[in-house]
Amino acid sequence: MANENKYRDTAAAILPLVGGARNVASVAHCMTRLRLGLHDRTLVQEEQLTALPSVMGVVEDDTYQIVLGPGTVARVTPEFETLVEEERAAAPQAAAPAGGPAPEAVTAEDLAAQGAALRAQRKARNATPFKLLLRRIANIFVPLIPALIGCGIIAGLNGLLVNLGWLPGITPALAATASGFMALIAVFVGYNTAQEFGGTPILGGAVAAIIVYAGVANVEAFGQHLSPGQGGVLGALGAAWLAVRIEKWCRRWVPVSIDVLVTPTITVLVSGLVTLFGLMFLAGEVSTKIGEAANWLLSHGGAGAGLILGGLFLPLVMLGLHQALIPIHTTLIEQQGYTVLLPILAMAGAGQVGAAIAVYFRLHRNTSIRRTIKSALWPGFLGVGEPLIYGVSLPLGRPFITACTGGALGGAFIGLFNQLGTDVGSTAIGPSGWALFPLLDGDHGLGQTVAVYAGGLIVGYLGGFLATYYFGFTKTMLAELNVTPAASAPSAPDTATAANPATATAGDRVAAAPGEPAAPAGVPSR
Repeated sequence: MANENKYRDTAAAILPLVGGARNVASVAHCMTRLRLGLHDRTLVQEEQLTALPSVMGVVEDDTYQIVLGPGTVARVTPEFETLVEEERAAAPQAAAPAGGPAPEAVTAEDLAAQGAALRAQRKARNATPFKLLLRRIANIFVPLIPALIGCGIIAGLNGLLVNLGWLPGITPALAATASGFMALIAVFVGYNTAQEFGGTPILGGAVAAIIVYAGVANVEAFGQHLSPGQGGVLGALGAAWLAVRIEKWCRRWVPVSIDVLVTPTITVLVSGLVTLFGLMFLAGEVSTKIGEAANWLLSHGGAGAGLILGGLFLPLVMLGLHQALIPIHTTLIEQQGYTVLLPILAMAGAGQVGAAIAVYFRLHRNTSIRRTIKSALWPGFLGVGEPLIYGVSLPLGRPFITACTGGALGGAFIGLFNQLGTDVGSTAIGPSGWALFPLLDGDHGLGQTVAVYAGGLIVGYLGGFLATYYFGFTKTMLAELNVTPAASAPSAPDTATAANPATATAGDRVAAAPGEPAAPAGVPSR
């Protein structure tokens, strides 16, 4: 009961600071963030919001995102939804002066006047066609991550049991359980693709199902027989997108009286034939080249490739460009059972953790920033880096760069072993840090794979710590930041406003820590 009250108290503290229930259009959450659709973002009291002990930062995107951390957000969200419903039910016409206009009419008018400029500025800066496309691709694949994780862990457990010779009567069942989703992943990709691009989801799934149907082996295209699964997730994505375009064309031209019969038939027939006689072969070639390119890159330039990938991943995340890697990871997992890129990219999180620990020791008098680090450090070890990014390194500026240095060194370490012939891969996407250990796989046994990955984490931690400790602060920064909250703001009875110095405005910036200028972020949605 105490924990329930705690989460309800957090929700109750957040609600008035985002404009109350009447300002909330939608409520959702991801792994770490409470994502709110707000009618008028000018009503948000951001300074007070980020001062709440449970709030690690805020991010402006299509939705207003409040970083609460893993676990907490899943418990706060239903409490928040309940409070919104209760407030609306209790005062549906609240706060209008007697004889004045209805609150809804005033709110709508205010929205048009106050929010138009803000939304236009936001869209002009960040809603580029390329970023919107990447976001849509992410929306297709991100819902698949829980299944990838669950099946990946089961596959790893099954592999361990097989190697040890234990439970021989159970391992075939575990293999079937782990492999069923991957065998049909194209269908789920097709379903999500149609849903994302505005078509009928089941038609997208139906067309994508052609790719995994065993009977395609009887179809000949480009002088060769097709193979079930050829083209994989890329072929499914293309087939479902084509189905959406055909379906929308049919909706415009087919008479309503026969639409229910003609539109689905034409959609599946045309997009299915194009998939069989074109997309499957072409997507198969592309998928093969992706796998060959990833393996060639790491086998010939592993250390250098790891250095670049590990060092640039955090900036890619800030720009939203990391979403382009999701189909590549999924394709590699589909082809060879694991992606060799994810363990290298996970080193960026290790550099972030090392950098945060260095900040903790360097700013030994700033109890506000140290409190943020203490609350965000364990999620960071488990691969959830947003609280550390938005609450510590990015607002401070230089520690973000030195964190990237740690990620680069850890990536180079793992890349070197790939170059020497020891593949280190992950059977699923999503987790990193310590949470990736159950998903590790490779070509030299689980023990060696785990040892290499653990070594990379240690290198990343140490690299991020040392780079930040010695190069993360100027003398001026230390003088301004290494003070107690009372010394920096004696007039404030509670200086928790600095506890979580990561905020983002509609201009796409992250608020600075005390004494530091705001740093550009370009933070993407997740």
